Amino acid sequence: MNRRRSLLIAVVAAAMAAMLVYGVYVLQVNQVEMQQTIPVVVPKDFIRAGVLIREDMVELRPVQKGSYTSGMLTSLSEIIGQETLIPLGTKEPILKWKVNRYHMLPSAQQATFQIPKEYLLSVSNGIRAGDRVRVYVSGTDGSSRRLFEEKEIKVASVKSSANVEVDNPKNPNLISKVEGDKEKMYASRLEANGAIDQINLNLTENEWLEIDRLCSAKKAKLVIAFSSSSILTGE
Repeated sequence: MNRRRSLLIAVVAAAMAAMLVYGVYVLQVNQVEMQQTIPVVVPKDFIRAGVLIREDMVELRPVQKGSYTSGMLTSLSEIIGQETLIPLGTKEPILKWKVNRYHMLPSAQQATFQIPKEYLLSVSNGIRAGDRVRVYVSGTDGSSRRLFEEKEIKVASVKSSANVEVDNPKNPNLISKVEGDKEKMYASRLEANGAIDQINLNLTENEWLEIDRLCSAKKAKLVIAFSSSSILTGE
């Protein structure tokens, strides 16, 4: 009886030892897999919202397999020619939802309208293509109000008085002197402070007709103001 009991104990101990060894093996395998890397696309430097991405702006950077998610881009061909919907941080993996190939094009319900100069009272300096703006109407009787029920409007394109499209920082030296993504984003705003001569907005037909109705009789003019949501979200 004692011999059988000793044999049973030995078998159980061997089984437990085998399970322990197997558990250690599985843990080690998982650790190795976690340490394996996958190349993902990252910006070489900070990229603001509304920028068309070029090959020299991005690179591949290895990340641990355990940190990889299906939303990350793993090929440079996936990102070249895409447009940033929100600012992209330096060396941070680019997620698919942060870029779009035709972001500044009007939606199916919209068209791109150039706002006539005679309709404009003022336009905020520093506005860029892809920004969101708030549109106000100022009447000759002194009345003013915000148009489109608190909706913010997407800017399709902007040109300066020199007929130069405002879509890139004019002085990269200033950008290179600041540190941190937020500081670079603010510096890019300072770089774009030239006078705006033309502005094109993505509007629905009813929105444009309302602007035309208010301004064509020369009884009201538009004030187009830059929205901070363009910096905070890029939308």
